[in-house]
Amino acid sequence: MADEKILTYADAGVDIDAGNKAVELMKDSVKSTYRPEVIGDLGGFGGLFALDLAKIKDPVLVSGTDGVGTKLKLAFMMDKHDTIGQDAVAMCVNDILVQGAEPLFFLDYIAVDKVDSQKVADIVAGVARACKESGCALIGGETAEMHGFYAKDEYDIAGFCVGVVDRSKLITGAKVQAGDELIGLPSSGVHSNGFSLVRKIVFDKMGYNLKSYIAEFGKSLGEELLTPTRLYPKTILPMLKRFNIHGMVHITGGGFYDNVPRVLPPDCDAVIDAGAWEIPVVFKKLKEWGNVRWEEMYRTFNMGIGMIIVADADEAPYVRKYLQSAGEVYYDLGKVVPGNKMAVLKGGVFGD
Repeated sequence: MADEKILTYADAGVDIDAGNKAVELMKDSVKSTYRPEVIGDLGGFGGLFALDLAKIKDPVLVSGTDGVGTKLKLAFMMDKHDTIGQDAVAMCVNDILVQGAEPLFFLDYIAVDKVDSQKVADIVAGVARACKESGCALIGGETAEMHGFYAKDEYDIAGFCVGVVDRSKLITGAKVQAGDELIGLPSSGVHSNGFSLVRKIVFDKMGYNLKSYIAEFGKSLGEELLTPTRLYPKTILPMLKRFNIHGMVHITGGGFYDNVPRVLPPDCDAVIDAGAWEIPVVFKKLKEWGNVRWEEMYRTFNMGIGMIIVADADEAPYVRKYLQSAGEVYYDLGKVVPGNKMAVLKGGVFGD
C-alpha cells in the first residue's frame, strides 16, 4: 500500500487553481458593474447591497430568475461565449422591469464539466456588460465544476435578479382596461426562446451548420442566431418616471398567445395588428424552412416584438412622443377591448 497513488480533487476532474484563476480574470469586469450601494469586495460568502430607503417611500422588492435554454448549444458549437451572458441577464431584468422595478443587483450561476478559466471569464464578461447597461450590480456568483455531470466542454448558466419599485408605482396589470393602447418595442432577433424548434429546423431539417452563410441575413447562421437578447431598462425606466403605465409584457417563451394575457383582466382581450410591423427575416426563414404554421410561430417566438407597453388611451400619444424623442423605434400594435383574457392577432398574415 506504500506506493498506492494519493488522490487529489484534481484527479477527480476538479481544478481549484483554474477556478481561482477564473475569478482573477473576471474581477475587473465584475467591479465595473458596482453601484454605490454595493458593500465589500469580490470573494465574500454573500453579496452585500445597502438599499437606499431614502429614495423610495414604500419599497417592494421584485425578483426574477431564468436561464438561456438550448441557445447554449449554439454557443458551444461556435465556441463563442462572450455574448451568452447578456441573454441570462436580459431574461431576468426584462421580466422584473415589466412590474416597474429598477434592477438593483444580479447573481449568476455557471456549472461546467471542467473549468476553462478564460471561457468562464468570457461568459462573466458578457454578464457584466449587460448588468452595467441595465444599471444593476453583479454582486455575486458561483462557478461549479461538476466533472462527469455535464458533457465535455459544455456548461449551463442561470441568472438571479433583484429590483425595487415603490408600491404606488408597482405595475401589476390591475389598471388595464378596455380602450388602452398597445405599443410595441422591437426585439434584437430570436432572443432566447424557441431554440429547440430553431435547432430542429436548421440542423435536422435543413442540414445547415452555423458557418453557413445565409444571404438574406447578410451573415452566417450562427452570427444571426447568437445575437443576444435585447436589454430594455434604458428605454423603459425613464419612461416609467414620466407616465402611469397600465401594464407591460415581455415576449418570451409562449410568444404573444401566452404572455399578453398575463396582464389582461378577465373581461378584456388584446387585439394585436400583426401587420403593424415588418417581421424580421430570421422568422420568415424559420417559418419557410420548417413549414411552421403562423399560429405556432407567434406562440413560440417574439416575431420581432420584445416588449409591449399597455398605456391609457389619453396618455398613449405622449408615450409615443417620448419614445420618439428618445430615438426609440416603436409600433402601434392595437388596443385592449372587451373580451375573455385572450390575445387576438389580426391583420398581416392573419387577414382582417
